[in-house]
Amino acid sequence: MHQVVTSPIPETPAQSLHSATRAESRRLRYACYFALIAALAFFAVIRFRLRTMPLERDEGEYAYMGQQLLHGIPPYKLAANMKLPGTYIAYALIMAIFGETAAGIHLGMILVTTAASFFVFLLGKRLHGSLCGAVAGITYVFFAARPAVLGIDGHATHFVVLAAIPGILFLLDAIDTGKLILFFLSGVAFGLSFLAKQPGILFAFFAGFYLLWRDWKHASLNKLFFTRAGTLVLGTLVPYLLTCVWLLYVGVFHTFWFWTWTYARAYGELNSLATGWKFFGFSFPWAIRPFVLWEIVLLGLAAPLWSRSARAHGGFIASLFFFSAVAVFPGLYFRPHYYIVLLPAAALCAGVAIECARRELQSFRAGRFALVPALYFAIVYMVSVHGQYHSFFRYGPIPLSRKIHYDQPYADAVSIADFIHAHAAPGDQIGIIGSEPEICFYTRLQCTSSYLYMYPLLEKHRFAPAMQEQVKQELTTTRPRWLVYVDDERSWGWKPNLIRNRGFFDWGWDFAHQGYSLVDQVNAPDIGPYPEHLFGTRAALYLFERDK
Repeated sequence: MHQVVTSPIPETPAQSLHSATRAESRRLRYACYFALIAALAFFAVIRFRLRTMPLERDEGEYAYMGQQLLHGIPPYKLAANMKLPGTYIAYALIMAIFGETAAGIHLGMILVTTAASFFVFLLGKRLHGSLCGAVAGITYVFFAARPAVLGIDGHATHFVVLAAIPGILFLLDAIDTGKLILFFLSGVAFGLSFLAKQPGILFAFFAGFYLLWRDWKHASLNKLFFTRAGTLVLGTLVPYLLTCVWLLYVGVFHTFWFWTWTYARAYGELNSLATGWKFFGFSFPWAIRPFVLWEIVLLGLAAPLWSRSARAHGGFIASLFFFSAVAVFPGLYFRPHYYIVLLPAAALCAGVAIECARRELQSFRAGRFALVPALYFAIVYMVSVHGQYHSFFRYGPIPLSRKIHYDQPYADAVSIADFIHAHAAPGDQIGIIGSEPEICFYTRLQCTSSYLYMYPLLEKHRFAPAMQEQVKQELTTTRPRWLVYVDDERSWGWKPNLIRNRGFFDWGWDFAHQGYSLVDQVNAPDIGPYPEHLFGTRAALYLFERDK
C-alpha cells in the first residue's frame, strides 16, 4: 500500500493578511501590557525610594485624624476640619497595614496611585483598545507623580481618582448590560469619591450628564431612564448617608455639619474672581507640564475632528474632561494638587490621540508607519520623565521636600517632633499655634486644640472671632505640657492675615512666655527668601515646655 501524503493547503492572500494582522495585534497587545507594567513598577520604585519624605500639612491632617480613628476616636470629636472623612478613613486603613509612620503612609500611596493608573488603563482599553489604555495608564502614573502637582504627597485627590474611575467603569458596564446593580455600584463609587473630598461629586454629575445625553441621543428618555438614573443617585447617596448615621451615633454630627457645610460654604466664598484668576495664572502653567505631553492630550481631546474612530466616544471623552476640569475650580484656589482630578481625563486623551493616529495611518494604507505614533509617544514620554531625573533620583527625601515645599517648615517639623517624642511622657498633650498637624501625628500626642489649622481663625468670615476665642480658651484651660509656636507666614495664611490678626499672634507669643520655657528652636533654612514672621531674626519653629 502506498501512503498518501497530503500537503497543507496554502493560505490565500486575504487569509495571510488576516493572520499577520492577528499576530501583529497580539504582539501589540503584549507590548502594551509590558510597557504598562514596566511604567507602574518604575514609579513604584521612585515612590518607594522617597517613602520617608516628611509629611506636608494636609498629609499631617489625614494622618493625625486616621491615627485618632485607630485609637477609637471618631473624626470631628477632638479635632476637625472642613474635609469629609473619606480620606481620614483611607489613611487609617493604610496605617493599620503599613504602620503609623510617614514611610508607611507613602507605601500605601504606592498602592493607591498604582491602582488608579491601572483603572485608567482599563478605561482606555475599554474605549479604544490596548494601546489607548496603555498610553493612558502610563501617562497618568507619570502625571500623578510630578512634583509640580505635589503628586509624591498623599493628597485626598489621589483617593478621589481611585474611587471615581471604577465608578465610570461600572457605569459603562451598566449602560451596556442594563443591570441596575451596576448602576448602584457606580453610584457608590462616586459617593466614595465625594467622601474623599467634596469636588469628587463632580464625577457623579458627569455620570448623570452622560447617561442623560446618551439616552436623549438614542431617543430613550423613558421610564427606564429614570429608574437607572434614580438607582445611580441612590448609590451615590448611600456612602454619605451611612457616614451621617455613624457620626450621629457617635455624637459628633453637629460639629461635622458645621465644618463640612456651614464653614465650608463660607470658605468657598472668600475668594474673588480676580484673586482666583491670580492663583490660576500661577499654578496652571506648572500643572500642564511637560508641554509636549499636553500637546498630545489636546490632540486627543480634538480627535473627533480629525479621526472617524474617535467619534464613537467623543462625547464621553469631552464631557469627562469638562467635569474633571470643573472639579479643579471650587473655591477658586487652584492649589497644585487640585489638578490631580483632571489627570485621568488628560491621560485618556493622550491614549485616544495615539490610538486614533495609528488607525488613521492604517486607513490610508500606511500600515508600515502605523506604529510611528506609539514610537513618538515613547520618545516624548522618556524625555519628559528624564526631565524629572533630579527630583526622582538625585534628591533624597528631605532635600526633595525642601525643594518642592521650599518655603514650608515640613522638614523642620520632624526635628521638633523628634525632640518632643524623646522627652514626652504618657498622657502629655501638645498645643500648636500654627498649622502643622503633622507634629501631632509624629509625637502621637493629643492636640489640645480642636483646630488643626490656624487658617480658619484668620480668614475674613463671621466665625473667625469666635474661633480665636475658642482656641485661647482651649489653651489656657488645658495648659499643655508642650507648646509649639510656628512663627512662619505659610503656617498662618498670607501676609494680610498676619497684619490683620496681629493681636492674636501677640497673645500666643505672650502665652508661650507665661509659665513656659523655650527648650528647642528650629530656624528656617538658608535656601532663599524667608516667609514673613513676627519674632526673632527669621521664620522659625519654637518649642516651649511648661514649667514644673
